[in-house]
Amino acid sequence: MRIATFNIQYGKGKDGRYDLARIAEAVRGADLIGLQEVSRNLPGVPAGESQQPERLAELLPEYFWVYAAPLDIDAGSATVAGRAVNRRCQFGNMLLSRWPIRSTRHLLLPRARSFDRSDQPNGVLEGIVAVPGGDVRIYVTHLNYLRSQQRRAQLDWLLPALHAVPAEGASMTGTSWTGLEEVTVPEDFVILGDFNLTPAQAEYDRIVGEADYFYGRQRVGGFLVDSWVAAGHGEAEGLTWFDEEKAFKEGLRLDYIFVTPALAPRVTRAWIDQQNPASDHQPVWCELSP
Repeated sequence: MRIATFNIQYGKGKDGRYDLARIAEAVRGADLIGLQEVSRNLPGVPAGESQQPERLAELLPEYFWVYAAPLDIDAGSATVAGRAVNRRCQFGNMLLSRWPIRSTRHLLLPRARSFDRSDQPNGVLEGIVAVPGGDVRIYVTHLNYLRSQQRRAQLDWLLPALHAVPAEGASMTGTSWTGLEEVTVPEDFVILGDFNLTPAQAEYDRIVGEADYFYGRQRVGGFLVDSWVAAGHGEAEGLTWFDEEKAFKEGLRLDYIFVTPALAPRVTRAWIDQQNPASDHQPVWCELSP
């Protein structure tokens, strides 16, 4: 099973062009895809590329999809010829899957109001996917880009919440008069996205656990495993984001696919599509054995 994550920067590539077709080609071939910075009616995005969830679904018709936007504000709604025309600016996460997405939820992360810089809410899109051989629980997220303190607060809330989901249940629990089937929640899960942190930061330790002075990093309950490292790469290796202000010549590893410890032995490969020009971020992939 191939999994990919890609912060698409609302379709804007390193050359300044907005081109969702090359975004679609960058992730085509993955079984599960998590995208961040997918927008609707975002100022500056050309009209033909502005309805991005629908456009990406059109470009990737072989995939099922869901979209969740933590940022949702008015974008010029008005009454036109006696009819209310609803225009929303949305900015969020998208999950695409080769198989039906049985259940989905949108979780909002803690935040503190920003007074100095533009900021927006952050969220996590949960999906339980009907993968052949057993359902898979997967999360697409994008953590705060401004402050380490806020990212730590988000992780302090998020990680226990995700580990507790099997006891909480999926979108609907119990028998129902609707006739809809209750979805069982797998204990193990994958969470991927733009975490806006490097392996050198304390937030990374919060996810994977602190390294012991003698035994180093260990797979421990309540923490996660970096699939990049599980596949044999060093924590300090790899670049997934490049700085436009430095002509895209310098970068950091900010994008990850984390798995629960029980899934870590199934990671057979991980790689970064290092030359892709479609965003300021690079697509990140990993492969899990059955």
